[in-house]
Amino acid sequence: MISNADLTAAKTVENPEGIFRTTLSFGEESMLCHFRMTKGARIPLHNHVAVQNGYVISGKLKFHKGREGDTFIAATGSSYFFASEEFHGCEVLEDTEAVECFSPMRPEYAPAAD
Repeated sequence: MISNADLTAAKTVENPEGIFRTTLSFGEESMLCHFRMTKGARIPLHNHVAVQNGYVISGKLKFHKGREGDTFIAATGSSYFFASEEFHGCEVLEDTEAVECFSPMRPEYAPAAD
């Protein structure tokens, strides 16, 4: 399946609280998502098969990487990468807008799964 969407027309899902994801386009090999995140929201430590590339359009995130508690800040203009199965999570330090690409696509983020 291949899907394409416009940010203003695509369905937005809140999960977890304060994290708003809009899936923009995807095929079996990759997926592009837009995120709006509110200050104070958290994404718990997790991992997944897909590699993840991201770019912060505006705002600031504090990422937790690995199980050892390593952290780094991604702010406006920053990009980041997580390898397949690498544990990561984040704290939203400022209201943030970001785009992320997953490869392969994450089936649970497909619009039909919402």
